[in-house]
Amino acid sequence: MKTNHQIGLIALIKRSRPINLITGPIIYSMVIPIVLLDICVSFYQWTCFPIYGIQKFSRKDFIIFDRQELKYLDWISKFHCTYCAYGVGVSGYVHEIIKATEAYFCPIKHKEKKLAESHRHWQSIAFEQGPDFDFNAYLEQVRNSMTQQSTKS
Repeated sequence: MKTNHQIGLIALIKRSRPINLITGPIIYSMVIPIVLLDICVSFYQWTCFPIYGIQKFSRKDFIIFDRQELKYLDWISKFHCTYCAYGVGVSGYVHEIIKATEAYFCPIKHKEKKLAESHRHWQSIAFEQGPDFDFNAYLEQVRNSMTQQSTKS
């Protein structure tokens, strides 16, 4: 007998929102540009940073796959988490490499810093989970909160 956390593909499709099934292929098609970005920026860092004496960044400090051990996630949620961990990790890795490049070639402070302000609401999403954590309920709560925020903007 399968537990709530081990569902089959048909059950997964039945419980998914139609919009997620429709946009899923678009979301996952981004893996190609993400991998290319990862390869290109890594190559750039490996070849150019030593020439300029800039300290290199380790991918493993940014690309962290640690959600596979979470017992409350089914296999497809773990797959989604792996994809997101890779995308967010590459983004952070690239961001640091670009910041280091900018600091080396053009260390001029920007007059205004609006980017940090626009991402404040994402910081409140992080959570600590216990053994009885209801991931699906929390996920729905976060999505509802984000939807309400975007309609106010």
